[in-house]
Amino acid sequence: MSGVWLFRNGVIRLVENPGADQGEGRPQSSSSSRKKVLVHLPTGEIVSSYSFLEQILSNLGWERYYGGDPDLLQYHKHSSIDLISLPRDFSKFTSINMYDIVVKNPNIFHVRDIV
Repeated sequence: MSGVWLFRNGVIRLVENPGADQGEGRPQSSSSSRKKVLVHLPTGEIVSSYSFLEQILSNLGWERYYGGDPDLLQYHKHSSIDLISLPRDFSKFTSINMYDIVVKNPNIFHVRDIV
């Protein structure tokens, strides 16, 4: 069993997917509700499209990997075992994808909250 135990009005219960049910009377975490952007540190530009991201990744030695999943854009480097997998639709590009890019390209990208 995984989840969060909530104690309310003298009753304790397990909530398996906290945040999915906003009727719990508790506000959603402000850090998880903020929009995030991926920033290319050397230029200070926000990554706003896959064409811009692919250009940067290509300059860093990443190449397109044509795997079997048509719903993903994937990139790999010959010098590592890392693989970056992104949803083909840029509107589905989430902070999880952004942090994956940051971890695999330290000092090149940064994730910031939109203010």
